[in-house]
Amino acid sequence: MKCLMLAVSLGIAAIAGYAQDYPSRPITITVPNPPGGMNQIHAQPLSPVLEKIAGQPAPVVNRPGGTAAVGTAYIANQPPDGYNLLVTTPNLFLVIEKDKLYGIKSPYALEQIAPVALLSADPLILVVHPSLPVKSVKELVNLAKSKPGELVFSSSGPYGITHVPMAMFLDAAGGLKMRHLPTTGGGPAVVQALGGHAMITDAGPAGVFPYLQTGKLRALASWGDKRYALLPDVPTFKELGYDVEAYLWVGIFTTAGVPEPIFNKLRELIRKAASDPLFNKALNNAHVVPNYLDTPDFKKFFDADYKRLSAAVRKIGRI
Repeated sequence: MKCLMLAVSLGIAAIAGYAQDYPSRPITITVPNPPGGMNQIHAQPLSPVLEKIAGQPAPVVNRPGGTAAVGTAYIANQPPDGYNLLVTTPNLFLVIEKDKLYGIKSPYALEQIAPVALLSADPLILVVHPSLPVKSVKELVNLAKSKPGELVFSSSGPYGITHVPMAMFLDAAGGLKMRHLPTTGGGPAVVQALGGHAMITDAGPAGVFPYLQTGKLRALASWGDKRYALLPDVPTFKELGYDVEAYLWVGIFTTAGVPEPIFNKLRELIRKAASDPLFNKALNNAHVVPNYLDTPDFKKFFDADYKRLSAAVRKIGRI
């Protein structure tokens, strides 16, 4: 028993020593997508700010593939030492829910990933091509009902973060029938709407804001619980009587199992980085509203979003 207690004491002392020295080497930021997009918008300005605060390099590495599954699996299987961060969106769990539908073993489990902090949580925005003769959700619903299966909406891909909210809306509107045009990402989905190949799409505000300003797209509603600060004239679906809610949020995660003293130092580093004026200016310039939440509050937000979107995926079923 004395030997066991001694071993435990030595282990605790070793962890405390590691925590005191943390960080003593580079902290790598993984973006599980190709360059560009919401994750890159957050990770790129975070890197120099974190480097300044931590006193260590904080390089951004893109590990794309499998709707973010490749990069996420990489982080899931790293040593739990606080030196590997993941910047990602709800695709973190949407991939897993899709795999469940098809009986596929996912390359990682949620239990392998630990949330650190939320950086932003912009609501999805429903937009249409200006040639579509609708200026409100009510008019869109009426048009869709008069032409079942004829209107086309584009998305970032099956079960992705812009497909699932659209499916939620179509269901809440009484089971509207539209054709789904899946693409390879949020950017390509917007391009399809701009070109008129799909007259309807949804995206985070950053992806459509310039086109709303120039009149190339028209916003009808947002999936937020309140009106989006940068688009105050756009009503929420909840205001219009549709009980749907969805966000293109971006959060920071790390490998599960990081010892608490080190994890707490990492939390503090991210808190300071997220409050840095340069980081916030970069998000604002990209039309993203900063919305930092520390670990406990982020966990609550994450759990609620996971419950909401996973239920929607099950309702979509196999395509």
